[in-house]
Amino acid sequence: MQTAGKPRLSLLRIIEMNIGFFGLQFSFGLQQANMGPIYGFLGADEATMPLLWLAGPMTGLIVQPIIGAMSDRTHSRLGRRTPYFLVGAIICSISLFLMPYSSALWMAASLLWILDAGNNITMEPYRAYVADRLLPAQRSVGFLTQSAFTGLAQTLSYLAPTLLTAFFAKDVLDANGIPVIVRIAFIIGAILSISTIVWSVWRVPELPLNEKEKAELAAKPLTVSATLAEIASAIREMPKPMRQLALAMLCQWYAMFAYWQYITFAVGRAIYDTSDPSSAAFREATLTTQQAGALYNFIAFLGALLLIPTVAKLGARMVHAACLTASGAAMLLIPGVESPLGLFALMAGIGIGWAGMMGNTYVMLADSIPAERNGIYMGIFNMFIVIPMLIQTLTMPLIYHPVLGGDPRNVLMLGGGLMILGALATLAVDAGHPVRNGIAAA
Repeated sequence: MQTAGKPRLSLLRIIEMNIGFFGLQFSFGLQQANMGPIYGFLGADEATMPLLWLAGPMTGLIVQPIIGAMSDRTHSRLGRRTPYFLVGAIICSISLFLMPYSSALWMAASLLWILDAGNNITMEPYRAYVADRLLPAQRSVGFLTQSAFTGLAQTLSYLAPTLLTAFFAKDVLDANGIPVIVRIAFIIGAILSISTIVWSVWRVPELPLNEKEKAELAAKPLTVSATLAEIASAIREMPKPMRQLALAMLCQWYAMFAYWQYITFAVGRAIYDTSDPSSAAFREATLTTQQAGALYNFIAFLGALLLIPTVAKLGARMVHAACLTASGAAMLLIPGVESPLGLFALMAGIGIGWAGMMGNTYVMLADSIPAERNGIYMGIFNMFIVIPMLIQTLTMPLIYHPVLGGDPRNVLMLGGGLMILGALATLAVDAGHPVRNGIAAA
């Protein structure tokens, strides 16, 4: 919708409309960097720990398609998408503020469910808002700008506890065993979550609907039955390139979710020779992992900027296959590192892969779906992310000891193999070709 008469946005406006994504991804970065250690501080078992991460895939599976479909059918004074990401940002801020005060595993896990619900209410309407607002020729810039903000936000969120050691001792703990520097980092995230979203919708508001679009929305009432019927219809009519992306998405997101869960524990064993979450060595491993995470996200930030002209020349498909291969090779090598310096060097591969995951797949998707269904297909596409996460969450406790030897380093080896398999699957997708003279090249 809204293609006719849609204004071309300057690069500054594209940046401003994506600033809200900075706050959203700062929240995600805090989860990725800290939930594993927080669960460890609160006494979680390594083998069953993935079950405590169930909130993300489950809320994404349930919330995002419904919210995506609802936002396609919403007409309010604030716009179609804006009400959803404002409400979601408020939920995120409250949950982030409360998370480090968790006194038990059940409390931290419960808050993660609420936090992820807020993130998912925000995410797909935000992606649809970008697709709505931009001309087709500007969408690759828009989504890769989102990828750049993802890298920048997660760089800072991963690095926040380390930066805070300049003001607070890293071994000062709250009564629940969670370091004070982690608590303060979450409070900063709570502030950013709402403030950046408000900035984006103020500076680049949604376009008003024309009379034809209003009539189309009036013919599609915002009811539960209509929403569920629309989701079912969209799944049946899913474009072929979107279906083809399913295998690549399964491989890359299973691998990345496992990486986030176990990287701190793998670094603890590989570099610091510890598996005890209550030890000073484990807290050192946590900071090292967060520093490495900051580095790979900064590389993703720079990589996303470089991907803009590269994707325009070579196409998102080929570039994404190369990105996943780099990430897979890095995961395979991490278990053998013996120093933080070696770990940091391998973050180049993780960062390049992460930049591709956050930008290239959406370029391929946006080119293959009808504009009037941006919201619902962005929501359904998120199922390609959360279902692999759900599969990983349920299968990892079953294979952690009998197949992977109870060693988190072997989890990363599995992830590396899956990333490379995902690269091969990407090459079979009939989308994301380079564009020459306005025509997609096969």
